[in-house]
Parts: sequence; C-alpha cells; structure tokens
Amino acid sequence: MQSTLPNSTGLTHPSSRSLAESIPARIAIVFAATVFVAACAHVSIPLPFTPVPLTLQNFGVLLVGLMLGPVAGFSAMALYLAEGAIGLPVFNPHATGGLIQLFGATGGYLLSYPFVAAAAGWAFRSLPLKSLYLRAASAGTLATLLLFVCGSLWIAHVLHLSAAGVWIMSIAPFVPGEIVKIAAAAGLAASIESWRRA
Repeated sequence: MQSTLPNSTGLTHPSSRSLAESIPARIAIVFAATVFVAACAHVSIPLPFTPVPLTLQNFGVLLVGLMLGPVAGFSAMALYLAEGAIGLPVFNPHATGGLIQLFGATGGYLLSYPFVAAAAGWAFRSLPLKSLYLRAASAGTLATLLLFVCGSLWIAHVLHLSAAGVWIMSIAPFVPGEIVKIAAAAGLAASIESWRRA
C-alpha cells in the first residue's frame, strides 16, 4: 500500500517505496516539462532595443518549479538546457539556438532556469503561509528575482553595459509581464494543489 507523508507546509510527498515505483512516471513528467517550457518559449515577441524578447518561457519555468518541486524542477530544466545545447529547437526562435544562444547575451536567463525552478519549488513547499496562492506567489516572486539577477549580471558582462543600460535592456520592460506570469503560475499551482488535496 502506497502512502504519502505530510511535511510542515501541508504539501505531501511520496514515501520511498512509491518513489521507486513511480520512477518511469517521474521521468515522463520531466520530459513533458521540457516540452511545455519549449512551447512557452515559442510564444515570443522580439524587442528592437534589447536581445531579450518578451516570452512565456519564464512562466513555464515557474510553473514547472512550483508543480514538480525543487529536485524534479531542477532536473527538468537541466534537461531542457541540454536539449537546447545539442540544437533542438527549444529556446525562443528569434536567436541562433544551440550553444551560441545558451552562452550568448541571454544566456544568464537560460542558465539560471534550473535554479529558478528549484527555488520556486522549494519556497512553495517551505514558506510558512497558510494560503496556497500567497505561498505560490511569494515563491514565484523570489524565483523571479533570482532570474533577474542572473540574467542582468550576465547581459551586463557580455555587452559591457552600465547600470542604466542593464535596467533599460533587461529589467524595466519586463517587470509588468513578470508580475502577470507570477500571478498566473501561482493561481494554477494553488488550484492544482487544492484539487490534489480534495
């Protein structure tokens, strides 16, 4: 008989036995997560003043982290980067793809994805908030701050930008969209978790 063990936040995780028995399912979920993020990446609008496009990619990363947790979320996004590195069309379609895109001007965002997903998943399960939505939104906010820090530092280094240039090219235009993405990812994650508990 399989069982689940509650943690301090009320979210549940499988026992050691059920983990072992569900390995094929978990692998399938990780692969599905990479497909989902790749689909989100292709919803992308280039901007003339920055190499960073408007895209749903970050929404996908947040939702994967919130739903899969820190370990599986990290694994899924590491696999996603590996897929992109070998040339699969999983990154946004407005750049060259492959290793050139992975280590190009927007590489800081891409390379942060495993850590962003892990941070979102960890915070969603660890923050001492009773509301699932507030917990997911707070987790998404913390993870997005990590995304902005990594992406901005990278693009500043690659393009030799001043602080003002970094603000204009990699932060300011994207804040409103990221707020919407955090709210949407948090709403979905909280709703799915509530449904799981029902």
